[in-house]
Amino acid sequence: MFENPSDNQIKEILQKSKNIAVVGLSGNSEKDSYRVARYMMEKGYKIIPVNPGEDQIMGLKSYPDLTSISERIDIVNVFRRSEFLPSVAEEALQVRPDCIWTQLGVAEEGSAARAQSQGITVVMNRCIKIEHERLLAEHHEKQ
Repeated sequence: MFENPSDNQIKEILQKSKNIAVVGLSGNSEKDSYRVARYMMEKGYKIIPVNPGEDQIMGLKSYPDLTSISERIDIVNVFRRSEFLPSVAEEALQVRPDCIWTQLGVAEEGSAARAQSQGITVVMNRCIKIEHERLLAEHHEKQ
C-alpha cells in the first residue's frame, strides 16, 4: 500500500529542489497547472514546461516529453490523469529525477512502486503549491 513521505521529507524535497518539470502544463492561465507552476516560479523554482501541444508556456520553452530536456530535473510534477501515469513514470525513470510528484486526484500505485524501487521518491495525490504553502511559506512568514 502506497504511503506518501512524511511532512519533514516533503519539506526537504521542496527545500533542496530547484528544477521542476511540469508534465501537462497548460498555457491557459485559468488552469490549475498554470496557476501552480506560476506560484512555484514566483517562489524561486525553475519551471520546465512539458506539453507536446505548446512551443512556449509562460514565456518558457515547452518540451514534448521529459527525455527531450537536457538539464537536471529535481521534481517531475504530473498534471495528467491517472491512466497516463505509467507512461509518464517510464519517461521519468529515464531522466532520473529525485522525485515524481502527482497532483490532487492523480495516483497509480504500480507506477509509484516502480519509481520507488529505482530510488525515486514519490508524492502522490498532493498539490505541490498547497504543500509548499503549508510547509514552507508559513515558516518564512514567521521569521
